[in-house]
Amino acid sequence: MYLHLGQSVVVPTGSIIGLFDLDNTTSSHLTRKFLERAEQQGRVVNVSEDLPKSFVLCRQGEEPPTVYLCQLSAATLLRRAENNLFE
Repeated sequence: MYLHLGQSVVVPTGSIIGLFDLDNTTSSHLTRKFLERAEQQGRVVNVSEDLPKSFVLCRQGEEPPTVYLCQLSAATLLRRAENNLFE
């Protein structure tokens, strides 16, 4: 099964570690530091045309996790995953 994140980007649901709301999670200095480090390492993929509302953390095998910045809310992404909506 796959989750559509926007901009023709889909990820396997089995690779998803978590769906996070950017407004709530970036209030923590640890999350900001994690996202900064991921961006420096080239592990951030922006699939948002506007300001991102959420980020999805995915792991593929033994590689470090990839961060997908998404313009959809975490709640919307969760509903898509639960309802198998791919649009």
